[in-house]
Amino acid sequence: MFRIIFAAAIVAGTSAAFAQNSGTAQKGSAVSSSQQTAVKELAPGGTLRVGINFGNMVLAQGTPDAPRGITPDLARELGKRLGVPIEFIPFDAAGKTFAALKAGKLDIVFLAIEPVRAAEVEFTAPYVLIEGVYLVAKDSPLQTIADVDRDGVRIGVNQDSAYDLFLTRTLKHAKLVRAENGVDLFVKDKLEAAAGVKQPLAAYAQTNPGVRLIDGRFMEIRQAMGTPKGREAGARYLRAFVEEMEASGFVADALKRSHQPDAAVAPAE
Repeated sequence: MFRIIFAAAIVAGTSAAFAQNSGTAQKGSAVSSSQQTAVKELAPGGTLRVGINFGNMVLAQGTPDAPRGITPDLARELGKRLGVPIEFIPFDAAGKTFAALKAGKLDIVFLAIEPVRAAEVEFTAPYVLIEGVYLVAKDSPLQTIADVDRDGVRIGVNQDSAYDLFLTRTLKHAKLVRAENGVDLFVKDKLEAAAGVKQPLAAYAQTNPGVRLIDGRFMEIRQAMGTPKGREAGARYLRAFVEEMEASGFVADALKRSHQPDAAVAPAE
């Protein structure tokens, strides 16, 4: 696994301005104390270890040694605010990112909010919303989202993805078939459907005329930042950070730069 560390310079006055704007402190001494506590909790080893999921093209593009997209941009800005270096640790699936956090190998993750994950992760509010959709064969009799949840339907999913967890809770009749790549399994085993994030499935359908997307979505995927459970002061700082990044237009600009027009900035909560 490749790892890359970026140094983040301490910008004079940045932490104080951020804390004041986000409402985390009222006075300089309180700002300093809050900042120091956040640094200790979010980067206890002195470096901010950030998991980047290259398996979701909405969140990250580029390569492990030169990551681009909304999640690397947010991580770099957070490192600058905290005044600590960043270590980007790449993954090819959200489930692997979550497993690394549980193993104590990460300080910051970018994951969809899910009840199973919330037992281990202090989540922020979502910063971006994406859609979970179904891919089927072009001549499939499945025409609507509701059609998919019926006896005899097998759905390929990426194991431990947000949509795997969601469909595990919600499907009544269809069967999930899990693999590292649900679309590859859908093709190989001639499954009735594959579930996944809209953007990569739409891109796949454009270059494979034998398949199509079913209109509509089966879920809204609420992408958030997170840190290990129990880091309460760090989590408060992180939540205020995400709130400011949304309100300032940072999230919208990052999505635009990474050419993700179909991803929506999450509304304020």
